[in-house]
Amino acid sequence: MTAPQPAVLLFPGQGAQQPGMGVGLYYAHPGFRTRMDEVLELWRAHGFDLRADWLAARTGPEADGPRTAQPLLFSLNWAVGRTVLDAGVRPAALLGHSVGEVAAATLAGVFDPADAVALMADRIAQLDGTPPGGMLAVRARPDEVAPYTTDEVVVGAVNAPRQVLLAGPENGLRTAEEKLRADGFTCRRARALNPFHSPVLTEAALRALPLLASVSIRRPRLVLHSAYEPGPLTYERARDPRFWALQPARPVLFGPALDVLLAERDVVLAEAGPGQGLTALARSHPRVAKGGSRAVGLLPARPGEPDAEREAFDRALNELAGVPAGPAADATAQVSRPVRAGLQTGLTRLRSGAGAPVPADSE
Repeated sequence: MTAPQPAVLLFPGQGAQQPGMGVGLYYAHPGFRTRMDEVLELWRAHGFDLRADWLAARTGPEADGPRTAQPLLFSLNWAVGRTVLDAGVRPAALLGHSVGEVAAATLAGVFDPADAVALMADRIAQLDGTPPGGMLAVRARPDEVAPYTTDEVVVGAVNAPRQVLLAGPENGLRTAEEKLRADGFTCRRARALNPFHSPVLTEAALRALPLLASVSIRRPRLVLHSAYEPGPLTYERARDPRFWALQPARPVLFGPALDVLLAERDVVLAEAGPGQGLTALARSHPRVAKGGSRAVGLLPARPGEPDAEREAFDRALNELAGVPAGPAADATAQVSRPVRAGLQTGLTRLRSGAGAPVPADSE
């Protein structure tokens, strides 16, 4: 008999946000609702009262600004991922894109959720007042867009062999976009109002160091792959405050990170966030396109009615059920076998004696 494929959870970042993302699941899934309420309450303590506007699916420029998009992306990623863990699935690895890496690290136990929210709130405050800018998706290789870059407009993300994001201040990014379009490149603005992942943000990003130095940074208890330095994140690197502080200014190498992850073995890649953008990227990867690994989204590509979102979540969770447990990052941790998730209301939890529980986020 062929062994089931291990599960890997993917967490999207800036640009994946949508009005009403996850709202249907919130109304249909009590377990997810509890987790989302939990993390939104942490944000409220820092002055981010997000629930009403999120549930109302409010639109407008502020929806893509860092004070709205970043907290909601972190919250949704964490709450969906935590609900998967609550259902008994122990993933073989976690991989996040941009803010998704902070959510993944929190689920892996590197940060306590309250500390992670405090760090994110501080990051947003430090980035306030930085030059307006954005990100530009270009269907091209990094070397093809190199002639259009400058000291400020850089390759901010490499998502696939022919899919990159340029990042930088608005004026420089607009000039690059005009030149690329004139030369026949396909371009599309990402939903970002800041020059994330460009050196323009370096000075502001480093102002997060004092708070980072004051919080507890723990050893990952689930295998955590980094999209900034492709490969499993070591404890030595994870405990370096500069690694986390500089993330808003460093390029995201999601494509190379996915290459490393899929080179190890065939897996089921499950996107634990809105939009299914990472699912689409994963499905275009040769290891998935050829039928070795698989990719599914835990949320639909577009927000839907509560029953539809619950059904999409349950279908994806059922694909992960029966998947063997991945090795813990800490050699002393035990491994549990996930139980099969049903379509019933509430959470399917590990039975007594079924193995070690999924690790909690705080010790």
